[in-house]
Amino acid sequence: MNYQDQVVLCGASSYTKKFYLNPDFDSLPDDIKKELKILCVLFTADVGGTIELVFDETGTIRIVTDAEEGDAVYDEIGSVLKVKQLQREQGELFEKLEAYYRVFAMGMDPERLTDPDYLKEFGIDLEAEEEEWEKK
Repeated sequence: MNYQDQVVLCGASSYTKKFYLNPDFDSLPDDIKKELKILCVLFTADVGGTIELVFDETGTIRIVTDAEEGDAVYDEIGSVLKVKQLQREQGELFEKLEAYYRVFAMGMDPERLTDPDYLKEFGIDLEAEEEEWEKK
């Protein structure tokens, strides 16, 4: 894996009733893939629209939601609340996925993933990330 910008890990759509896992992540353990499928499908069943889990250029997971124009069923407020809930409840899973991505896609040294100076070389501010997670 060699990426420059955003990379979709997985997603689901209430419109097509389908789940997508990027084939580049087939090597993830089956229990992780199952957990990702469950959280994405439940999200779209609960609020509608679509959801994508995306790695940004620093290897941080972003939750991207959307709805088709004129979708009266999509719950925009519920979507925001559900994203915050996922960030709280799935924080540990997301941190593990970020570490996986940073090692295997970005080529980072797994022994140095907690070294703030090393991470800054990749544009990652560990303190800012921790503050962002605490807000959620």
